[in-house]
Amino acid sequence: KEPEATIVEMLKDVTSYEGEDAVFECRLSRETTQDAQWFLGDVPLQSNEMNEIRVQGTRHTLILRKVTLEDCGPISFKVGQHTSAA
Repeated sequence: KEPEATIVEMLKDVTSYEGEDAVFECRLSRETTQDAQWFLGDVPLQSNEMNEIRVQGTRHTLILRKVTLEDCGPISFKVGQHTSAA
């Protein structure tokens, strides 16, 4: 069983205007095959035309494209037992 990854660089709050992209990033202690999941409020996010989810090594990035007022709310990133929110 692989050792658990922890979040070493937490999410930062982002303010953006309607129509802009909002970018959230956090970094893990190591690369992992553990399930990492982004949420807007309680809703799990998937990569699609509105959301881009990227993983580059230990860096996990969420890009919310052309945000609207409906996108306003807490963003959280979870991996294993660890959570970061902005």
